[in-house]
Amino acid sequence: MELLVASAIGVLTAAGIYLILRLRTFPVIIGTSLISYAVNVFLFASGRLALNAPPILRDGVEVYTDPLPQALVLTAIVISFGMTAVVVMIAVGSYLSAGDDLVNEPDTLAGADTAESSPRGGGPA
Repeated sequence: MELLVASAIGVLTAAGIYLILRLRTFPVIIGTSLISYAVNVFLFASGRLALNAPPILRDGVEVYTDPLPQALVLTAIVISFGMTAVVVMIAVGSYLSAGDDLVNEPDTLAGADTAESSPRGGGPA
C-alpha cells in the first residue's frame, strides 16, 4: 500500500513539474493543481495508513487514525481551490489583454535579443 501511495505522489509531482515548465498558461494551471494534489496525498498518507479505523478515540478502540492530517488536507483543498480560481482569472485577464496565452514574451521564443527588438523600448536610446 505504501509503495502505491508513494508512486502516486511521485507521478503526480513529476507530471505537475512537467506541465509547469510548459509555455502556455493552461498547462501551468493544471500543473500547479497536480502538485497540490500530490501534497494533499502526502499529507493524508503522513497520518499512518490505517484501513477501517475511526479518526477519533472511543471506548474499546485500540487502533485509530490521526485526525490532524485529515484536517490539514481539508484545509489544503480549500486553499488550493481558491488559489486555482485566482490563477485562472489572472490567466483569462492576461489572455484577453495580450491576445495569446504564452507564459513568456513572444520575442524571446524566436531567440531574438530582447534589448534590441523589444517593442517596449528596452534597448539603448
